[in-house]
Amino acid sequence: MTKKLYYDDPYIKSFSTKCKMKVQDEEGWFVVLEETAFYPTGGGQPYDVGLLNNVGVYRVEERKGEVRHYIKDPLPINEGDRIEGSINWTRRFDHMQQHAGQHLLSAAFEELFQYETVGFHLGETHLTIDLNIDQLTIDQAFKAEQLSNQIILENRQIDTRWVNEQDLSDYPLRKMPTVSEDIRLVVIDNFDYNGCGGTHPSSTGQIRAIKILGWERQRTKIRIQFICGERVLSQFQSKHKLLVSLGSLLHSSEETMVEAVERLQQKEKNLEKSLESEKEKVMEAEVQGLMKNKMNVNGHSLICTVYKGRSMQDLQKITRMIVENNEYVIAFVVCEYEKQLRFVLGRGKNVEVNVKEIGNHLIKHINGKGGGNEAFIQGGGEKVVLGEELLEFGLVLFKQLKN
Repeated sequence: MTKKLYYDDPYIKSFSTKCKMKVQDEEGWFVVLEETAFYPTGGGQPYDVGLLNNVGVYRVEERKGEVRHYIKDPLPINEGDRIEGSINWTRRFDHMQQHAGQHLLSAAFEELFQYETVGFHLGETHLTIDLNIDQLTIDQAFKAEQLSNQIILENRQIDTRWVNEQDLSDYPLRKMPTVSEDIRLVVIDNFDYNGCGGTHPSSTGQIRAIKILGWERQRTKIRIQFICGERVLSQFQSKHKLLVSLGSLLHSSEETMVEAVERLQQKEKNLEKSLESEKEKVMEAEVQGLMKNKMNVNGHSLICTVYKGRSMQDLQKITRMIVENNEYVIAFVVCEYEKQLRFVLGRGKNVEVNVKEIGNHLIKHINGKGGGNEAFIQGGGEKVVLGEELLEFGLVLFKQLKN
């Protein structure tokens, strides 16, 4: 079993120990050491990374009591050889800040509202906790965040203590540990007592700050996203740069930025309405031109055309404009769109032809899909023929109709 130095001192940045074994498995080379300061994945906290004899350690996992250090390249060492290890301190301290911040925020929700934390995850950009509730108000989130930051400001001591199961009754634990011996407690002075194997700073002041980013409902739980420590400053800087850039683009201060965006949105809506109105006029003129070229097929008056690259919405609109203004006309519109063929069939209200019957034949002809009713149907499928050929196929179907 690997002895874990991080349990006793999370501030260890480098160490010297002996190699117990060097193995290659399906995941790559890994080294097991007599003792290690590397934290393996566990308890919602990610693993440490760093170096072993200047070879990169990219993942650390605990399996069967062994801490496996997965390395980028095989190490030229044998069992029993001395090996030098060093931790990526920036990553380690970030995890210490985040994990301790999680203890604070969970304890704050418990202290203020008796909301139990039932899940925790420490990610690369933010943390989450799952509260055993189905609703959370803005006021409750603010109060929990405020209390957490107050405890940070007071710079309370954070201790770790090893206890036995019989000692647990001496502590007001938020939840009972899952182990019965060699129990490690993390204690935030007069605020939180919790069983935990993770890494934490020695005082709350080192957490620096906690900021809740938002929350969402996950089934019957509320999942809260938040950040701590340097991540708060980093996100503040990132958002500040964004606000400065937006302010420059909008010619606006932060205080008037919302109004500036609202004005732009309104301008966009007005422009869209104007463009839609102009498009409607162009389409009306287009329809007037089509109506001059009616053809008689088997006693039925048809208006037909083939387009390229038109949207289905345009095809539907053109067809409706034709049949709504011509009670005795059938409109048949075909379009080649990239690798597809599309069509729309519609009839005026005084035409007795079942266009759905013809439309279904067209859909089958192009291995497509579609839908509609006896008066109006649309479909699309493979470009197995050209648009003109699909139009000709449809006209043949019309010629076969019984009068």
